Amino acid sequence: MSEPRTQPSGLTKWVVTLPPTIFLLAFFLVPALIVVLAGFRETGEFGGLAPLPQLSLDAYRFLGGDVIYLEIFARSFLVAALTTLICIVLAYPLAWLIARSPKQRRDFLVLLVILPFASNFLVRIYAWIMLLGPVNLLYTPFAVIVGMVYAHLPFMVLPLYTNLEKHDPALLEAAQDLGANAWTRFWRVTFPLSLPGIFSGSALVFIPVLGMFAVPELLGGTGDILIGNLIKEQFLENRDWPLGSALSIMLTICVLLLAGLTAWGSKRGLHGTEAVT
Repeated sequence: MSEPRTQPSGLTKWVVTLPPTIFLLAFFLVPALIVVLAGFRETGEFGGLAPLPQLSLDAYRFLGGDVIYLEIFARSFLVAALTTLICIVLAYPLAWLIARSPKQRRDFLVLLVILPFASNFLVRIYAWIMLLGPVNLLYTPFAVIVGMVYAHLPFMVLPLYTNLEKHDPALLEAAQDLGANAWTRFWRVTFPLSLPGIFSGSALVFIPVLGMFAVPELLGGTGDILIGNLIKEQFLENRDWPLGSALSIMLTICVLLLAGLTAWGSKRGLHGTEAVT
């Protein structure tokens, strides 16, 4: 007869939860509050923030009055959506191949997927500069998409592989016994079951791409500036911290909305999985 489990004491709970709580407060909540407050401040005479803590909506009025910022936001969403779609198309067959490979080979194949992370990110992007330069594709929207897909493809492969590996082969066998062909088995069984992996991978790709500035800056031209480049420019070059903070807040709101939509879609995908099984 097994002994009853003892509940952790209040002191143990505090010891376990206090360090991560302090970490989140110090390195997430406090910086976020600083950025929020900076968005309602005025720009100093030589950049930065004005010395007197006067609240102002000038940064938001400026954003609302210039259509170019809306265009940059729209371009950023378009690039992120296109990158996510291409990653799904490329990652799905690769993840399916790994999931259907013999078990003794799966770890090696997954290692090959994550192997690029062993090298520096900027070194890999500079390698694309040398590859795309001789064929006159550098500093184009195509180069930006290629760099984005290359940098974020593993983030789509891994969630899909984790999902596809858990699928019960008996479901496909049952569908085949009922007369379903290969396409029907994929569309009616495999794809619905893989929706949680697709939603997770899409969030891991779309959200980082939305704020990425290194790839557009190194591979793109002057017309390929995205919202991440614009925020960096306001903080480091123009020293317009209120405007940069306002842009950061707007980007954060968009990311939170996307995260909520992803969570909702994942729940819908799980319900679809239960219906299939």
